Amino acid sequence: MITTMLAASAADAFDVDAATRAYLAMVQGPARLRSDAYFEGGYWLILWGALISIAVNWALLHFGWSARWSAWAARRVRRPSLRTMLYWLPYTFATGLILLPWTIYTDYWREHQYAMSNLTFGAWSGEQLTDLLINLVVGALAIAAIYAVIRRAPRSWWLWGTAVTVAFLTFGALLAPVFISPLFNTYTPMAESPLREEILAMARANNVPADNVYVFDASKQTDRISANVSGLGPTIRISLNDNLLGRTAPEEVKAVMGHELGHYVLNHVWKLIGGFGLIFLFVFLFAWAAAPRLLARYGRRWSVREVADPASLPLLVILFSVGMFFATPLTHSIIRIHEVEADAFGLDAAREPDGFAHVAMRLSEYRKLEPGHLEELIFFDHPSGANRARMSMEWKARHLAELPPEKRVLQRPAPLPVKD
Repeated sequence: MITTMLAASAADAFDVDAATRAYLAMVQGPARLRSDAYFEGGYWLILWGALISIAVNWALLHFGWSARWSAWAARRVRRPSLRTMLYWLPYTFATGLILLPWTIYTDYWREHQYAMSNLTFGAWSGEQLTDLLINLVVGALAIAAIYAVIRRAPRSWWLWGTAVTVAFLTFGALLAPVFISPLFNTYTPMAESPLREEILAMARANNVPADNVYVFDASKQTDRISANVSGLGPTIRISLNDNLLGRTAPEEVKAVMGHELGHYVLNHVWKLIGGFGLIFLFVFLFAWAAAPRLLARYGRRWSVREVADPASLPLLVILFSVGMFFATPLTHSIIRIHEVEADAFGLDAAREPDGFAHVAMRLSEYRKLEPGHLEELIFFDHPSGANRARMSMEWKARHLAELPPEKRVLQRPAPLPVKD
């Protein structure tokens, strides 16, 4: 009873509003303007990205390219699955080439415009080539599997197509840490240090089956800080990038790693796969219902007879682009809800509220700090920096009596420097 009264008294003495405002003041003036402009520009990229994808795939149908690629593949192989995989080659190269100016703008030029990328154009191109090769292999297998269920289950391929997609998502979550991520970055064991031991102690305390921490060289690509607990089963890996180690204090690193451990402990990978699986189910159902009707009307003009023909792929991509565009607020909200849960877990695990609030401000270098409520609901797949700072300070107020004396005070952090 006395302990509860002391904790309540300490919480009353701590000004959550003032503490939150002190952190928000770290990102002001030119830094705030740049962050807002960068993030708000991303709203338009969602729309323009969908429209450009629709336009490109419509052109492939309208000018008969898709039908010619399908006929070309049919002349060379007899097995339908091999025909689909062979079709995937010209489709991937053509769409990649047509979309290249847009990709250069969004992923290279714009990133450099806002000082978000450290890659030269040559290095960036190399990563794009690696990504293309991965897409050729994995995409061919995925498309072949989806068209196989379209052929074999014409009345229910929307259901089986969802199952195939979820299977590939699960497969990717299992293998990416071991086979995909090392293609882009070098992973090395974190040097022995008290910080490393504290991270592993948090992992052990929360039954995360990892006995090492890896550092990857993200600084060659960007100055952004990040970390993850990725993989499933035997491929579980705790990783953090060199920017997190180089740009932040130990209490910030612990706060971030507590958050990432939360994703694992709370089974967020499985929950996200399930949540996105439901979205894909409705998008597949939409495509299943709409594609035959559109082919009945325009199929002769496009030289595409049926959905089972690989030449229908651009049509399916158009329908998926439409479906996923309108599902954007839902997909963002699913991710954001899990991020809020991981935030709460991380605060309890690391017990570093000021460290987490400080990190939230660093992340606001490229995320709008104080959006409106509806704006955050629609466009944010993570909580805003303002909400994260307040959540941290509210946690601090509730647990003030439990913290060491030096961590109970209201922090007055210095403003973050404006990036050149």
